Amino acid sequence: MAKAIWNNVVIAQSDRYESVEGNVYFPPEALNAEYFQPSDHQTTCGWKGVASYYTVSVDGSENPNAAWYYAEPKEAASNIKGYVAFWKGVTVEK
Repeated sequence: MAKAIWNNVVIAQSDRYESVEGNVYFPPEALNAEYFQPSDHQTTCGWKGVASYYTVSVDGSENPNAAWYYAEPKEAASNIKGYVAFWKGVTVEK
C-alpha cells in the first residue's frame, strides 16, 4: 500500500502504483479528489512528455503545483498515463 500525505492528511492511497525515477505514481482513482485543484502550470520532460499539475489544498492550506501527471505521455512512459506523482513536501510512504 502506498500513501501520499500532506498536512497530516492522506491525499492518495493505493495498492497499485508505478515507480519511475524514484517517484511513486498513483492511479487517478487513488486520489482523494477533494484535495486537488487543477493548475495551469506545465513542464516538459524529454522522454515522458508534457506534465500537468495540481495544487494540493488541505484544511485551508495550499501547496501549489505539488502533484503532477502526464495526460498524454510519450510511448516510453505510457505506463504512467494519467497517474499522479508528488513533491514539494508531500510525503509518500510504501
